[in-house]
Amino acid sequence: MKKCFYRVYIIVLLTAVILCSAANPCIAQSPAGQSLTSAKLQRYISYFNSIDTETVRNLVTNSQAADWLSKNIPLFECPDTTIEKVYYYRWWTFRKHLKQTPDGYVFTEFIIPMNHGGKYNTISSALGHHIYEGRWLRDTQYINQYIRFWLYADKQTPKPHLHAFSSWLQDAVYHYYLVTGDKSFIQQNLPALDADYRLWEEEKGLPDGSFWQFDVRDAMEESISGSRKDKNVRPTINSYMYGNAVALARMAALTGNDTLQKRYGQKAVQLKKIVQQYLWNDTASFFEVRHPDGRFAGAREAIGFIPWYFKLPDNQPRYGRQWKELIDPAGFDAPWGLTTAERRHPLFRTHGSGHSCEWDGAVWPFATTQTLRGLSNFLTSYGSQPGINSAVFYRDLHTYAWSHQKRGLPYLGEYQDEKNGEWLKGDNPRSSYYNHSGFADLVISDLIGLKPRPDSVLEIYPLIPPGKWDWFYLDKVSYHGRSLAVFYDKTGNRYKKGKGFFIFADGKQLYHGDALRRITVDMAGR
Repeated sequence: MKKCFYRVYIIVLLTAVILCSAANPCIAQSPAGQSLTSAKLQRYISYFNSIDTETVRNLVTNSQAADWLSKNIPLFECPDTTIEKVYYYRWWTFRKHLKQTPDGYVFTEFIIPMNHGGKYNTISSALGHHIYEGRWLRDTQYINQYIRFWLYADKQTPKPHLHAFSSWLQDAVYHYYLVTGDKSFIQQNLPALDADYRLWEEEKGLPDGSFWQFDVRDAMEESISGSRKDKNVRPTINSYMYGNAVALARMAALTGNDTLQKRYGQKAVQLKKIVQQYLWNDTASFFEVRHPDGRFAGAREAIGFIPWYFKLPDNQPRYGRQWKELIDPAGFDAPWGLTTAERRHPLFRTHGSGHSCEWDGAVWPFATTQTLRGLSNFLTSYGSQPGINSAVFYRDLHTYAWSHQKRGLPYLGEYQDEKNGEWLKGDNPRSSYYNHSGFADLVISDLIGLKPRPDSVLEIYPLIPPGKWDWFYLDKVSYHGRSLAVFYDKTGNRYKKGKGFFIFADGKQLYHGDALRRITVDMAGR
């Protein structure tokens, strides 16, 4: 009993110290133009370690976590302690899944061995999320080797697992390049990425150029629209393959391969047309699944937001109206997050009822990540829609962060009850630290708004609502071989460098302006 009391006391004390330091400028502040220290990271990691049993140890143990993370991740602070804490918590859980193998570094999805896992317990369903999240690690060997594992080592196994689930691998690899600027990595792996796309065409392609998939192989089983036997044409795999085709065309242009550039440019055009003409249900004003007989599935599901993840839809009002469902309580807006199916549907939460992996309404971080990226792209690339703005993005990101808890302690699991936040496999060890989604990438690339590009122009497009924050600091961001610091100080009192919005690269100021807004600045020669 005494041990339990002291454990709870230590946890409460550590939490108080973290919250106090976040609120106290004397502890948290750093001089502008210099690095944030890792002190805050150290305090968070100490707290996370203190509540963890560490039943599984991979490459980076809890005792090594603070040192490894301080060397590898961007540092971040903001007034929203929920988002800030979960930013560090997600990096703390991400490194738990890093393994060193004879075939190089890999990241797992489940912390414990799974029967459906491949070599080294690898699973490809969240591969795109892993690459997007890991693209911000300063040491590129981890993601480089992980990508190579899937392209080369997995295919040599008796039962390759890369195509066990739909994937936006090519898109993720290209967006990884946009951060690192490593053209040689693209040159080395373009042939394998091309071959992988062609294999998807053989396995899942239909004569009209569309793709079919079982919902279980979309990693979205027991969905309202889905099937384990019907060859449904789904917004998921067709959007993924569009994103992959666009990425392959851009990578081909980068390497001077005119033949591949033309091939995949044409395929992207074809898939865009298919998704907009065949999967858009004008009556429902939503992208939906089509069954083999041509009928729409008759259900609005979160997978209908995926086309915007890849900026697929044309900028037309009829498509943009779909986003109003995100803020409708009868649509996808639930107390604990964004649901995977519309709440008004008569089959909402009827397929799995918490006993199997249901995607008929429960909140899945996997889908939340995709939807928030799609919303970010809509807000930054498509203009406005009444009621859909940065405040909606912030609200849903904050709710997503808030949902990372179980019994009052930080937690990341598989899927949640949308009304009470219960993790539906929360006490099953397989659900703990579930590496099946993203969060840090949403903070860096969407909330703060660092938009990776292939050229020397640095673009920042924040989605922090006007007047929401008086300060924030994102530091030690490895980008195109430079170390970036992006920060805002409304009064000038937090960081003692003056008022406004600042960007530094390698300690040199690139930009200063009064307002927190979209900016572009050329890094060349600076």
